[in-house]
Amino acid sequence: MNGRTVILGISAFYHDSAAALLVDGELVAAAQEERFSRIKHDATFPIQAIRYVLAEAGLTIKELNKVIFYEKPFLKFERLLETYHAFAPSGFPGFRRAMPLWIKEKLFMKRNLKGWMQQIGDFDCPIAFSQHHLSHAASAFYPSPFKESAILVADGVGEWTTLSLARGSHEGIEILSEQRFPHSLGLLYSSLTFYAGFRVNSGEYKLMGLAPYADPKDPAVRKLVDQIKTHLIDIREDGSFLLNMRFFKFATGLQMTHDSKWEKIFGFARREFDSEMTKESMQLAMASQLVLEEVMLKLVDTLRKLTGSENLCMAGGVALNCVCNSSILKSKTFKNIWVQPASGDAGGALGAALAAWHLSTTQNTAFHKSSNYKHTTFLGPSYSDLQCQIAIKKFTSHYAFYPDFGLLCQKVGGWLREGKVVGWFQGRMEFGPRALGNRSILADPTFSDMQRKVNIMVKKREGFRPFAPCVLEEEACDYFDCPMPSPFMLFTYSLLEKYRNPIKPLSNLDKLLEGGFDSHSCFPAITHVDDSSRVQTVSSRENPKLHALLKTYKGISGHGLLLNTSFNQRGEPIVCSPEDALRCFFSTGLDALVLGSYVIEADRNPQDNILKNNFPLD
Repeated sequence: MNGRTVILGISAFYHDSAAALLVDGELVAAAQEERFSRIKHDATFPIQAIRYVLAEAGLTIKELNKVIFYEKPFLKFERLLETYHAFAPSGFPGFRRAMPLWIKEKLFMKRNLKGWMQQIGDFDCPIAFSQHHLSHAASAFYPSPFKESAILVADGVGEWTTLSLARGSHEGIEILSEQRFPHSLGLLYSSLTFYAGFRVNSGEYKLMGLAPYADPKDPAVRKLVDQIKTHLIDIREDGSFLLNMRFFKFATGLQMTHDSKWEKIFGFARREFDSEMTKESMQLAMASQLVLEEVMLKLVDTLRKLTGSENLCMAGGVALNCVCNSSILKSKTFKNIWVQPASGDAGGALGAALAAWHLSTTQNTAFHKSSNYKHTTFLGPSYSDLQCQIAIKKFTSHYAFYPDFGLLCQKVGGWLREGKVVGWFQGRMEFGPRALGNRSILADPTFSDMQRKVNIMVKKREGFRPFAPCVLEEEACDYFDCPMPSPFMLFTYSLLEKYRNPIKPLSNLDKLLEGGFDSHSCFPAITHVDDSSRVQTVSSRENPKLHALLKTYKGISGHGLLLNTSFNQRGEPIVCSPEDALRCFFSTGLDALVLGSYVIEADRNPQDNILKNNFPLD
């Protein structure tokens, strides 16, 4: 490694801590700390993730040339002081709670980062800090396939910035316009998430998934949209906006919303966490989604006018809203769109490292992009068959070994066709929030009860939550209105009419509370109530093993798509190691587990797996 430039990017101390390692601009490894600590959204210093990325590269800590933290602590501290002063005296409780931590740790971040790094080994290299939104922008633009692009970053808040419009080119990243705290689209959506009864920083995707249960044309939904736009947010034609802070509490750090004021304008109280679902929450979810999309569509229109580019890159937590991404795609404002798969703070570690690399190589005439990240997010640990076997023997002596991968696919395909739910553990772990076929739970989507079975028996989560399909990339357009490949599950596409039942039963609250929704397609387990699916297209280039399984399954069932959800249960991170997978397998309703070349079946009554199939073989 002598003579090479080795850069470590780190994100930490808010949520989803992570580490990413570049060697001469090439991304070698990246992982979230939660996968090793087993604490979901772990915000602590990512010491285990750092140890992993160094080991994956075959490097020691002494060989690092630079460490980059994903945001600037002093700018964040300035924002906190000014905010607490602006909202005094209501900001004092938050000030009193936050200041001891800042004075003890965060104001001395460089010293503390050095101390944490020294726990790993003999550390002595420069530490630098990237601006939060520059980290996000870099994470989107530099791995993208574009040599020039417009860039949209939207999240809760970085130091001051909550939304950025930028341009990327061979000269670097230029910020064109920005929105500043407390006026935040991400925090508005999080506040609506909170009022609908979900937890901030983890429930926003639940709000998105709940929205289709309400009709966007319902007068009650339209009234909620009007109330949000009248009282909570003032939206301008260019997409800029102001929040009415009289209705929010997040600036003082105590709570997201003034509940009494929201109840007065909406006409219903905030739903408590984990309480019974309500019709009002469903309607609020749809209204929230409509407002978010209105603002984002105005922003991308402005960004197109500012840049003149045909390409758009997106990052930040808001960019994980795949329904909104699809609205942007359908608008055809931009010809090409690329969304960072790890758009949240975990991706900030990657972006910080990439920003540092490109800033340090500006003297080079060649515009180098991290080519190995354009088509993959498989950047985490992998485990050999021997490691899998050693782990299995700690749990059970009942297992089988399939050295022929083709025979393994036939075996798994047979299980899936019987209605079994299979844990699928292969290759390197995914980086980012989506399981894309290496740490996945797979099932046949044609069984009418499969959505309920996987939600309730396996994932142990809310019954309304939809599932995504993985489908052969070359056949995606045979099933979905699929304008472009979607390898990272970041867009929703509509199921083609020929796979829908001509008469749709109405989705209703009673059915939702029973733990599922009415089936009205040939693939009910992966089709939401509005006939949409968060599609993952699988190519032989990006994931040859999952692609081979899908090809095999097409030969067995007649269709080359499967339900694909993350290998975990509610409240847990996605599994990382074989031991994690085995613990999850034995504590859930999974029917079988594939660990590399090894397979294990659950000891259950075969009658438990009999489900009604909606897709006849003939």
